[in-house]
Amino acid sequence: MRIMFTGGSGKAGRHVIPYLLRHGHRVLNVDRVPLEVEGVDNRIADITDAGQMFDVMSSYAGFDELEPGTGVPRFDAVVHFAAVPRILMTSDNECFRVNTLGTYNVIDAALKLGIRKIVFASSETTYGVCFADGERKPEYLPVDEDHPTVPEDSYAMSKVVNEATARSFQRRSGADIYGLRINNVVEPHEYAQNFPAYIADPALRRRNFFAYIDARDLGQMVDRCLHVDGLGYEVFNVSNDGHSVDRTTAELIGEFYAGVPLTRDMGERETFFANAKAKAMLGFAPRHDWRDDLLAG
Repeated sequence: MRIMFTGGSGKAGRHVIPYLLRHGHRVLNVDRVPLEVEGVDNRIADITDAGQMFDVMSSYAGFDELEPGTGVPRFDAVVHFAAVPRILMTSDNECFRVNTLGTYNVIDAALKLGIRKIVFASSETTYGVCFADGERKPEYLPVDEDHPTVPEDSYAMSKVVNEATARSFQRRSGADIYGLRINNVVEPHEYAQNFPAYIADPALRRRNFFAYIDARDLGQMVDRCLHVDGLGYEVFNVSNDGHSVDRTTAELIGEFYAGVPLTRDMGERETFFANAKAKAMLGFAPRHDWRDDLLAG
């Protein structure tokens, strides 16, 4: 597929794009800085400028596309990851502005240019736990896509708004628009760098539901979204299968989630950030476990 990918130079994108390239896709990365990866095309553009999004999305990806003499080919899909990635980087209102306006511009341009597959990055923060003031527990476990999304910070608010924006665009267009509620992204080198501290102090992972998503498995998730058509509008939790700490489910519930209802029995080390929907509807099958990578390192 010919894919336009926004934000591919960021922490997640710099792993997802190589995964897509290895699986035969052509990728144009649209970001403020280029991604120095062999095989990827790059364009510098601002997602908050609607004109730039229309221009890039209707342009050549590289010089080789001039050769056939048949005009600009259409993108098959848009993957939208570009955003201010968390609170406490910009002012709160700037975070909200960039993320919501940028998402509107990207989806609007894609649909008006006839692109019928859009995958966008939402966030674990939509559930209101990650950036809460003080401790806020989930309403039930495991946290699935039906859990209420009532956050109190500008970043997570922007992601909830983006989901509403995407749902509205999908209702009008009938296109496939899939939102990914991505858990804390972990790069391979971070297992050795960070996980010993998580083993020593599991409380460090409370705001992430003790969960994680390996950046390489996030690449697989995006690829599965590109291959599965006809779902309309859907949101999916994206996580690996187990906890990011060396404690069992029962131990974590006893220490951190006393009194939080369980909707079903859970496995001994099963993630609290439920990924069953992505598995059932997309065939998502995460392959990386922090224990294997940490031991291998």
